[in-house]
Amino acid sequence: MYMSLPDKLCRAITAEEIAAYEANGAHILRGVLPMEWIEVMREAVERILTNPGSASLEYTPKGKPGRYYGDFFIWRRDPAFEAFMKQSPMPEIAAQVMDATCLNFFYDQLLVKEPNTAEPTPWHQDLSYWPVRGNQIISIWAPFDPADEESGVVVYVKGSHKLGKLYAPSTFGDKSGFADIYAKGGLEPLPDIEAHRDDYEILSWEMAPGDVLIHHPLTLHYASGNRSATGRRRGLALRYLGDDATFDSRPGTFLENKKVMDTVPPITLKDGEPFSGDLFPRVWPRE
Repeated sequence: MYMSLPDKLCRAITAEEIAAYEANGAHILRGVLPMEWIEVMREAVERILTNPGSASLEYTPKGKPGRYYGDFFIWRRDPAFEAFMKQSPMPEIAAQVMDATCLNFFYDQLLVKEPNTAEPTPWHQDLSYWPVRGNQIISIWAPFDPADEESGVVVYVKGSHKLGKLYAPSTFGDKSGFADIYAKGGLEPLPDIEAHRDDYEILSWEMAPGDVLIHHPLTLHYASGNRSATGRRRGLALRYLGDDATFDSRPGTFLENKKVMDTVPPITLKDGEPFSGDLFPRVWPRE
């Protein structure tokens, strides 16, 4: 059923948009995703929310209002998520922005914040969580609801990818089971950006379904809780790896978490090897 959905962007990505991404570490691409995909993914997200996966996490403590839900590698169990990362325009976005000749898919991450959810997504950079090295690595965040700072849209420290520093990962929840794993990396703690926002230039955009955010894996970013009384914030991040991305065997990455390891097959890649296999499939050029 998904083969009939459009695989082309609604409009061309401009050279100016790519230049802004490269200079600032993040940028918005407005009106690039067909609404047919948005409708499909809204239905798919509801399936996941009512049937959480084995790697899912509930970041909102019991008894507190709202719901902050997270999940990984959903494409491996839901055909709509698999189709979205392979057959939608998302791979084309990654290939064009990075000027990559081939892409492998790394993983998807669903993050849903229902109305009146207090829990934020802490300031962090993606690469410190990942066993990956290279320059052609990108995150693409697609909202399935209108998003702004009140509802928890992702915001960025402008140009922070150019610092070239890898900071210690931040845990998204006190009981997520990741804190001890991340401590193994021995990385420098991240400065308290939220307490000193005026010291940084923050990039933020109001978004509509059909828009996407693109960001570099070293760019520092954050999302507040959903302070809206009625508006949902359903968002999916897809991570793509280009020509020069290789496996980094350093300790302290999220793939060491038991819930994640129980969800995916054993990873047999050795340090410095390119990503491949059923877990990290080739998605560009399209078959």
